Amino acid sequence: MVDKKPKPRKRWITDWWPNRLNLKILRQNCPSSNPYGGEYDYMREVQSLDVDDVIKDLKELMRTPQDWWPADFGHYGPLFVRLAWHSAGSYRIFDGRGGARNGSIRFPPRINWPDNIGLDKAIRLLWPIKKKYGKKLSWADLIILAGTVALEDMGVKILGFALGREDIFEPDESPDWGPEEEMLTSHRVREGKLRPPYAATEMGLIYVNPEGPAGNPDPLESAKEIRDAFARMGMNDEETVALIAGGHAFGKCHGAAPDKYLGPDPSSSPLEKQGLGWEFKYRTGKGPDTFTSGLEVTWSLTPTRWGIYYLKFLFEYEWELTKSPAGKYQWVAKDAPEMIPDADDPYKKYKPTMLTTDLALKVDPEYSKIAKRFLENPDEFEKAFAKAWFKLTHRDMGPKACYAGPYIPKETFVWQDPLPERDWEVIDREEINSLKAKILNSGLSISQLVYFAWASASTYRNSDRRGGANGARIRLYPMNQWEVNHPDELKRIISVYEDIQREFNEEQKNYGSKKRVSIADLIVLGGCAAIEAAAKNAGFDVEVPFTPGRVDARQEDIEVEFYKATEPFADGFRNYFRDPTSFDESDVYTTPEYFLVDKAELLALTVPEMTVLVGGLRVLGATYQYSNYGVLTETPGRLTNNFFVNLLDMGIEWKSADNNRYLFKGYDRKTGEEKWVATRVDLIFGHHDELRAVAEIYACDDAKEKFIHDFIAAWNKVMNLDRFDLKTIQ
Repeated sequence: MVDKKPKPRKRWITDWWPNRLNLKILRQNCPSSNPYGGEYDYMREVQSLDVDDVIKDLKELMRTPQDWWPADFGHYGPLFVRLAWHSAGSYRIFDGRGGARNGSIRFPPRINWPDNIGLDKAIRLLWPIKKKYGKKLSWADLIILAGTVALEDMGVKILGFALGREDIFEPDESPDWGPEEEMLTSHRVREGKLRPPYAATEMGLIYVNPEGPAGNPDPLESAKEIRDAFARMGMNDEETVALIAGGHAFGKCHGAAPDKYLGPDPSSSPLEKQGLGWEFKYRTGKGPDTFTSGLEVTWSLTPTRWGIYYLKFLFEYEWELTKSPAGKYQWVAKDAPEMIPDADDPYKKYKPTMLTTDLALKVDPEYSKIAKRFLENPDEFEKAFAKAWFKLTHRDMGPKACYAGPYIPKETFVWQDPLPERDWEVIDREEINSLKAKILNSGLSISQLVYFAWASASTYRNSDRRGGANGARIRLYPMNQWEVNHPDELKRIISVYEDIQREFNEEQKNYGSKKRVSIADLIVLGGCAAIEAAAKNAGFDVEVPFTPGRVDARQEDIEVEFYKATEPFADGFRNYFRDPTSFDESDVYTTPEYFLVDKAELLALTVPEMTVLVGGLRVLGATYQYSNYGVLTETPGRLTNNFFVNLLDMGIEWKSADNNRYLFKGYDRKTGEEKWVATRVDLIFGHHDELRAVAEIYACDDAKEKFIHDFIAAWNKVMNLDRFDLKTIQ
């Protein structure tokens, strides 16, 4: 009898019911999971770090090869550049996830991606540095600092570096990395384009297949994939060429033998390997016998020194298709002498080699034009690479207010969402109350005031700390054209706020006062005033916290293409879903309720916070186009717990109201009378056992006041998510 390995045991709820809405991403990285404890403040700790000592230690480490994992060309610099690049390079603009800000490359799935083979060793090589500096230096910062210091040590004039990335201590399961269940497969292309939010062409890659699309060695088709993938990571053509040409000035690829010798990924490796994976059982399995990508390519005569050999060879030679010792497609220079150094043997030389993705820079007309310009202007090339590298490794950190350390560049970039400095004094309690009264008497309804305050603040994404209420970008292009923001109505509402602002600021100026109010503050204040009025309508006298000091962004400081690309197609908090025909109920990851949870995670909300916000926004009538979808109350505009009471009412029977099963109607079980209309996003709070458990709390007779206070607390949190001027960055 042949022994068969047992199938994995169904242990977790999602093993049994894989299409069940998973709320785990709203419970990630809670304070109790941080081994440093709830009082730990990384920004305070890292500001006491002697960065120069770390840089000195890193440079010494890079030039001290270890027998257990030898350094190519005697220098770990290229390996650390790859580690930093792959840590940062998984960022994608659609949801701001991936990237380097939390050190998640240390955990699955990213550490187990085939594109990251060998990076487990790079992390272990850095362990002595991490061990030495402990809580003052996060892995996330160390990984990016190591790559940046490596570039400087190898001759690049870097632009600068910022600290401030705080580690997580569990895998980040919030990104949807793709529908595939096997690595290096692809089911993410629709009509020739990658489906959002995906930026890599195959599961387990950070960009594209280096052999060409699906392994087809076609440089021109590869260029199309590169352009699409890099654009989804926020890079234009010039930045793309600079990064590829600059990165490939260093190091090599490894493919000493076929991948049949390759062992399992780190998470699947035996216990005794202690988290190291990809054991290569070919000869020594290291040094000249290493496997990473399966390609065997060295691009430059000086793989540990900055230079333009990559570009020089790319255009100087004609290239012939060949295969690596591992059987992977690559290219070799025709009629070229053997001059490329061996990584381990100083007496061996090779002809120049390239990847299909390298030749893409030569055959694509736009890429070729840029690459030739860089070749002819080496100083311009170096500056472009340094600038693109800084963007690559910092674009998920948020505004410069989130930066720490002595080497922050003075230059400010549009992708940092810059804001003008406030040069006026903030309003006090008396003026806040006066402005609230003016807003409530302006003719704007409670629903409108709440809707647009939410619209402004909820643009924030904790994944890359972009968006938010500070700056009031909602009034500028392209946010002012987003469908969910009611463009025509938004214009009128902003006009009302501008009149209030003008009157107040002129009045203060006439008094000789330096106090002023911004549109950004007025939008938030309008929402707070409306909530207070709605609570009063429900019989509760409450005060919604409000902290002034926001400023107004300028149109020239808006990264237009970024905010065009990030226009939401779903906001369950406002019961908005652009195309109710686009989801498949049998795939939970396409459903409106999934995207509600996804947005809640980007807003750093907990399950109770998400629940109470939805219930409150519904009874306030803050729904898309002010429809009655989910407004489960006969008294809209009153801040009551009626949404939960009526949703859980067993006297109501719900029935599908359209073929897409997006819209539902609630009927009185006794009379058959239609009572309510709701969407999937509403009904999920009665259907999903975990959400129902929370909804039941708020539906109880003794929860009316608790509901109001919890709603206000969650509301205040969202309104201030981007107030980095008020808090230590986490």
